[in-house]
Amino acid sequence: MDGEGGSGLAKSAAVKLSEMGQRTKQFGSTMKDPHQQKRIILVIVCVALLLDNMLYMVIVPIIPDYLADLEMEQSEHVHVVLHPNTSSANSTNQDKSNNLDIQIGVLFASKAILQLLVNPLSGTFIDRVGYDIPLLIGLTVMFVSTCIFAFGENYATLFVARSLQGLGSAFADTSGFAMIADKYTEEGERSRALGISLAFISFGSLVAPPFGGILYEFAGKRVPFIVLATVCLADGFLLLTVIKPFSNRTRDNMPVGTPIYRLMIDPYIAVVAGALTVANIPLAFLEPTIANWMETTMHSSQWEMGLTWLPAFFPHVLGVFITVKLAAKNPHLQWFYGALGMVIIGASSCTVPACKTFGQLIAPLCGICFGIALVDTALLPTLAFLVDVRHVSVYGSVYAIADISYSIAYAMGPIVAGQIVHSMGFVQLNLGMGLVNVLYAPALLLLRNVCQMKPSFSERDNLLDEAPQGLYDTIKMEEVRAKKKGYNSAGNCLPVDENGFDPFRAQRSVSEESSGPEYT
Repeated sequence: MDGEGGSGLAKSAAVKLSEMGQRTKQFGSTMKDPHQQKRIILVIVCVALLLDNMLYMVIVPIIPDYLADLEMEQSEHVHVVLHPNTSSANSTNQDKSNNLDIQIGVLFASKAILQLLVNPLSGTFIDRVGYDIPLLIGLTVMFVSTCIFAFGENYATLFVARSLQGLGSAFADTSGFAMIADKYTEEGERSRALGISLAFISFGSLVAPPFGGILYEFAGKRVPFIVLATVCLADGFLLLTVIKPFSNRTRDNMPVGTPIYRLMIDPYIAVVAGALTVANIPLAFLEPTIANWMETTMHSSQWEMGLTWLPAFFPHVLGVFITVKLAAKNPHLQWFYGALGMVIIGASSCTVPACKTFGQLIAPLCGICFGIALVDTALLPTLAFLVDVRHVSVYGSVYAIADISYSIAYAMGPIVAGQIVHSMGFVQLNLGMGLVNVLYAPALLLLRNVCQMKPSFSERDNLLDEAPQGLYDTIKMEEVRAKKKGYNSAGNCLPVDENGFDPFRAQRSVSEESSGPEYT
């Protein structure tokens, strides 16, 4: 009986091992399928963008209360004899409040400021080494900064953690958007994939404050950051498993992207970058100021202030969906969708000060987020298209410019918005932001003929039977060109014809037989 039982256990173990082997083979074959690989890469990038924006916003309900508690604890250890004059006591409290507001503003802005400073370097670095290693670097730095935030117990430590997050974002956000643009080369697919990533960004930004506030209230400061650090670690392991960034791969023959300073002076890219900055200013300026305004004018409760932006998530996703559908039918009207979004943002921003109740306020905030969805979803794919037809199809630097545009708005928001409210008023702030958006919208008319730009395909057709798809297929084409001409193309920039068009733009899809998996 014992022998039969042992043999039965051995057989069942063998069957389970066989099933595990088959599942491993199936997983391996799935990883080799280019379509499945693109989907998994999209998931990895979207999770990275979700984490970055959750980390950006999760501190909104936590840090003001936590810093106030730290200041109270420090004051308890300092024995000061106060003058009985109540006016001097009130002025002391006023000074402490102003000092705390400045500390909070600097802490909030430090992430965007460092991201703004690092982005020109990270864009060039991404163009040189590819998209996967910078994404892994970004996730690693974000994981470290989140852990520091969880266990930091003084302002200096929190400031270092917040700044480190900006460093990680400069690599993760830029390489993530660039990787999507590189993998999804067909314009409709690209718009859809970038739209999905924007939905994750919106979800992270709008859900993070209630997520952080609830966990902070019931579980303490560390728990929200430990949860996010765990998700970040899992995303990094998935990146290592699927993309294998340190596998042997030809890097010497990578095409050299257009320098970021040349992209910045391209008038079309400059107009798009300006639109991204202007469109995001209302959101960046309202986030640090609207809670105080609600408390003084509406006498809003804490839960109302905490849930201010949550309803806006749904119109943002709706705006992404509508823009993707419209762009698929009328891709030549991308500029119009962006301009329409800016007009909606401007009108909504101007109506915010007229709201008297929490219910009334939801409508203009939803309008702002709906307009931002139109602008971002229409213009982010346009940046990749402009690089395809006017420069070299390497996307690190152009999406570094996009990240710089966002960082300008969010670096100014926590510092400048409060000063404008104190000096001019909340009404003037909103009217000014709305007016700037409406006035900038006609500038997008410059993009109305972008869809008519076509690169020259003559040399490309002589080199490959089918067009390259993405960065690493472009590398293969460079190697073929080097063999035909009898020289090593390492370090040489891809030629651009006399019209300023890149002849090797990756605009067509390739079959699985000819290209194989892009990452092994």
